[in-house]
Amino acid sequence: MRADGTGEAAALRERLRHVYWIGGGSGAGKSTIARRLADRYGLRRYVTDDVMPDHARRTTPGDAPFLAEFLAMDLDQRWVNRTPEVMLDTFHWYRGEGFGLIVDDLLRLPRQPRVVVEGFRLLPHLVRPLLAVPDHAVWLLPTPEFRQAALIHRGDVWSFTERTSDPERARRNIAERDRMFTDRLRHQTARLGLRGLDLDGTVTEDDLVERVAGAFGL
Repeated sequence: MRADGTGEAAALRERLRHVYWIGGGSGAGKSTIARRLADRYGLRRYVTDDVMPDHARRTTPGDAPFLAEFLAMDLDQRWVNRTPEVMLDTFHWYRGEGFGLIVDDLLRLPRQPRVVVEGFRLLPHLVRPLLAVPDHAVWLLPTPEFRQAALIHRGDVWSFTERTSDPERARRNIAERDRMFTDRLRHQTARLGLRGLDLDGTVTEDDLVERVAGAFGL
């Protein structure tokens, strides 16, 4: 859904007033924090990662050209042959393709219970116009060390890279792309006056739950 007029934009913000948004870089703990908040406060979880296949099916090459290009590539073209900079700038979800489908899904949910939506697809410049309450959004910004430790802990070290011709290079490219994406989120949240939480090795899961709950005013 796209709100073009001032009145429509205000109405859309009001319809999404019950939604809390958790964005951020990979390995930041978005899913864990959203799940714990949902359990504690009786919130409904909407996980943007889970709906990516459905959203990919609901798009066309006309409205998601970068997704169409990505799907046409083999694994080496995606992860080995391109620079991290190109990977960052052309990755469809990082460009906001399909974001309107997230909004459409949220609008179809009942207003009770309240909703916590999480995922890296929540780009600050796309979420900001939807916020009736700016404090209802937060971005988790992990250091590279925090991210790597988290991915190893959950056994997620990009196993698909083993099917490329150069797994080590693919992993380096992805790690650098993700670092740049987190830096981009950090700059965007600061520029838009949104809340970003920097995460390093001193932050515990319990601490982060409390910080996000406090930021949301729960």
